Amino acid sequence: MRKALILLVPVAALFLSACSEEKAEAPPPVPLTEQALSHYCQMWVSEHGGPKAQIHLEGMPNPLFFAQVRDAVAYLRSSEREAPVTAVYVSNMSVAKSWDEPGMSNWIDAGSAKFVIGSDAKGGMGAPEVVPFADETDASNFVAKRGGKVATLDEIPDDTVLGAVEFDLPGETTR
Repeated sequence: MRKALILLVPVAALFLSACSEEKAEAPPPVPLTEQALSHYCQMWVSEHGGPKAQIHLEGMPNPLFFAQVRDAVAYLRSSEREAPVTAVYVSNMSVAKSWDEPGMSNWIDAGSAKFVIGSDAKGGMGAPEVVPFADETDASNFVAKRGGKVATLDEIPDDTVLGAVEFDLPGETTR
């Protein structure tokens, strides 16, 4: 009986310490700078219009920036990430100065954003964009002007961000 009791004490201490550990808080968003490079294309994020995104990964001091929100959602849906995701922020187009100037520090949590999908909006890299808003009314107003529908992050279909994209080349027209 004494051996069993001695073994239970370390096991109980392990469970109690696990229960008392606090869940790590998500890091705050980082203001966009002129030096931020887009994760996939390694181009300057600030040189492209439309909403942006940043993804924070566990153990990494700096976020990954994306010139298009569509690319960030594609990254989230990919199984090939460098580390677990700790936070995702997107431009709040509800307060953006314009499409070309979405803001350097007006980030919102992607989990609470309302996204417009299927509109005629093209992101900074020319692909159809997933447009984030903090305010659902603003998202609905965007839909009324540009088409599409409002969705949450989880409701965005995979083919919206992972599907093939046709681009118009300069001097060519799409039939």
